[in-house]
Amino acid sequence: MSANPIPLGINLSFCVKRWVTADLWAPIVRDQLGLELVQFSYDLVDPMWPAALLDRHADAIRSQTDSHGITIHSAFIGLAHYTYSQLLHPDPDVRAYAEDWLGRAYAFAARAGITRVGGPLGAIASRIDGVEPDAIPEADYADLIDRMLRLAEHAKLEGLTELYVEPTPMRREWPWTVKQARRMANDVKGSAVPWSYCVDWGHGTFAPLYGSQAIDMEPWLTGLSDCITAIHIQQTDFQFDRHWDFTEKGKVDATDAAAIQRKAGLRHVPTFLEVFYPFERDDSSILQALRATTALLKRSYA
Repeated sequence: MSANPIPLGINLSFCVKRWVTADLWAPIVRDQLGLELVQFSYDLVDPMWPAALLDRHADAIRSQTDSHGITIHSAFIGLAHYTYSQLLHPDPDVRAYAEDWLGRAYAFAARAGITRVGGPLGAIASRIDGVEPDAIPEADYADLIDRMLRLAEHAKLEGLTELYVEPTPMRREWPWTVKQARRMANDVKGSAVPWSYCVDWGHGTFAPLYGSQAIDMEPWLTGLSDCITAIHIQQTDFQFDRHWDFTEKGKVDATDAAAIQRKAGLRHVPTFLEVFYPFERDDSSILQALRATTALLKRSYA
């Protein structure tokens, strides 16, 4: 065991369409995987549900995590909301709806005892000629910053302490480069609650976008070390954002990943396994793969 263990947790992405309530996922996390740190996913709860229903689920999450000794570090938007282009949709009314969605997500998090919320921010629409500019239009970026500042005000009113942006390897989203991420961090500096970054080992290593030299996350971890406060770990082949577990063959070495994180001065930053499985895969094999993966990660991050 290292003298500098890295906090290790799991995103509840693996629970989607399976272990969807806290009485199901809490014992898996604590008893089967031996983890105490969780990142909640809004694929398990829709913030647009009626208030009474949301309150009941939030209260159940508080109760189950307390009884199982689990801490929920943060809540992320999940895949379902991510697909709707969110705060960069071409229709301004959809952007407004996405902003309201996030406000309701903040309220749910506060009720559930979760103090941080985040995820990718949105995507502009594709062009019909297939050309992808290197950055979103400046007007869209300015609108995005305005919405982020308003959302921080809302988050403060709900009692949240931190909001997250998750950079993605897509030119139509922001940010997809370290330089863009630095610009955004500067532009939201002084917001009512801080905006930080959660970076993902399957994003900054996407070779079709970043080139063959993108073999690890060191440029991101060192270039943004002052504003990264969460990390996603996954197994992947650097050809797509796979979100495999570590029973699959890929190019991410967990021990090397932990060493790079420590070298960047981010030993204190929690790292969350984020994996997705085909809906048709059997539950038993998933649990077996998760147990093997978390055992490997515990050795690497200890």
